[in-house]
Amino acid sequence: MSVASSHRLRPSPSGPARRPGSAAPRVAFWPAGASPPYRGRCTVVAAAAAAGAGGEASSAPVAVSAVAPAGAARDKVRRHTISVFVGDESGMINRIAGVFARRGYNIESLAVGLNKDKALFTIVVSGTDRVLNQVIEQLNKLVNVLSVEDLSKEPQVERELMLIKLNVEPDQRPEVMVLVDIFRAKVVDISEKTLTMEVAGDPGKIAAVQRNLWKFGIKEICRTGKIALRRERIGATARFWRFSAASYPDLIDALPKNPLTSVNRTVNGSFGQPSNAGGDVYPVESYESLSVNHVLDAHWGVLDDDDATGLRSHTLSILVNDCPGVLNIVTGVFARRGYNIQSLAVGPAEKEGISRITTVVPGTVESIEKLVQQLYKLIDVHEVHDITHSPFAERELMLIKVSVNTAARKEILDIAEIFRAKPVDVSDHTVTLQ
Repeated sequence: MSVASSHRLRPSPSGPARRPGSAAPRVAFWPAGASPPYRGRCTVVAAAAAAGAGGEASSAPVAVSAVAPAGAARDKVRRHTISVFVGDESGMINRIAGVFARRGYNIESLAVGLNKDKALFTIVVSGTDRVLNQVIEQLNKLVNVLSVEDLSKEPQVERELMLIKLNVEPDQRPEVMVLVDIFRAKVVDISEKTLTMEVAGDPGKIAAVQRNLWKFGIKEICRTGKIALRRERIGATARFWRFSAASYPDLIDALPKNPLTSVNRTVNGSFGQPSNAGGDVYPVESYESLSVNHVLDAHWGVLDDDDATGLRSHTLSILVNDCPGVLNIVTGVFARRGYNIQSLAVGPAEKEGISRITTVVPGTVESIEKLVQQLYKLIDVHEVHDITHSPFAERELMLIKVSVNTAARKEILDIAEIFRAKPVDVSDHTVTLQ
């Protein structure tokens, strides 16, 4: 039962007259052929007109007032990008994934970036605002969780990296190379019948690349998942301006000094007098930690001849069903065995309904083989490959926000040009590089 009318309403001359003092019925109209603005509960305001002079009740069109549901706006399902900053410890990924699994949420993509003893999770899920707020509250209750933010409501820089392998015949390569130039991609590997390219950009660009390359035959896809950083505001109310001592010399004297680290060392590590020599020499790490293997170092996976531990970084590629809770199940295997995952990326694979998990874990060859056997026992796991000992193309994507004022910005951009980085956001106190 609906009421349709034109945009301009006119009273009917033959319609029943309204008695003096009677309230006019509230009538809701919408254009002909259009659906009501809300599909929630409807309340009937007037079902019939007043009785006529002859005592007979004259019928009139029933007027319906559409009432919006109380939580219509809040119950709308939308995609959320959640940033979780945690202290890195073994099993942390499993604990965070468990919060989403217990509420039936399927994590669309997950990217984990580590920095010393801390980690930043970028999680993409779809859900209502009300339930997502409850999930954020539950995440804040976890031990070692430092900060949880929903970046979907704020301006943000979002990027994703994809490695895609195509089945390309030699006569098809010119057409593929045209698409490589259009999307500013890079060819990272090529063989007689395959071509592997690297594409970085926002999720819309990644989807467009897949759509245009689908006709060639996609053999394999590996995606990092979306990573995002908030765009900084302009002005003194922004967050990062006070932390840049190098860019604001007037703040250097006001910064607190640690008396335990204020004593200078010479090159060989002995204590000495403060050096008056100038130059761009800055301490990076303390000398006491030189004998400690940092798993986040680029050269950590290279074993020395006299290294008897056998530990090294192993890269695992795992194909799983795209269903709620699968990430919690997979990471639970790592957590129960005490593995501290160095990096983890979750994204869609080449087949619909299948996701690819790419993770790096430290361990020996024997321990990783046992881990792979345990993963194969899971129902939702299709394939597990340890590609550490085979040639493979590997890439990593990073967004880094540097606190710097306009006077020192040129130096930052020069460094970015040397390492072929791209500025993706700038404010009067920060520069964000990709």
